[in-house]
Amino acid sequence: MKVRRKKGYFSISAVAKMFSVHQQTVRLYEKQGLITPKRSTGNTRLFSEEDIDRLEEVIYLTHEMGINLAGVEMILRLKKQIKKMQNEMNKLFNSTQEELEQESEKSKEAIRTSSQQLLRLKNQPAPHKTTAKAETTRDNGNDADKKPISVDNWEIEYEE
Repeated sequence: MKVRRKKGYFSISAVAKMFSVHQQTVRLYEKQGLITPKRSTGNTRLFSEEDIDRLEEVIYLTHEMGINLAGVEMILRLKKQIKKMQNEMNKLFNSTQEELEQESEKSKEAIRTSSQQLLRLKNQPAPHKTTAKAETTRDNGNDADKKPISVDNWEIEYEE
């Protein structure tokens, strides 16, 4: 039996103490839309672990890096877009990988089929030796000087 842990929520006063900021600062970040804590039935702010992680990031950017709230909003929006693009690229990579594997299997099957056909042709008893006669012309630069050259008894041999 697996025991599910209830998600804990923190009040605004606990969160403010956690980060050594004033409660009004946390309210300001909420007003700007940088964090969105849940509300209880009595309209009390309830901060989840995800809200706290996000608030920690906002506080780092504003207090440590000196970035204004508009910059923080832009950074968070860009991070969200980057994550979305990474997910899309991963999906594209996975589908391309699957297509490549399918094409590879098709190619391997075609090679197996062709090699089996070649082996069957090679192992068939020949009614007589295969010979070929070829006739070409020797070109001396002048069409009138073309003379046929005969090459007889070409034999086709297969190596094992």
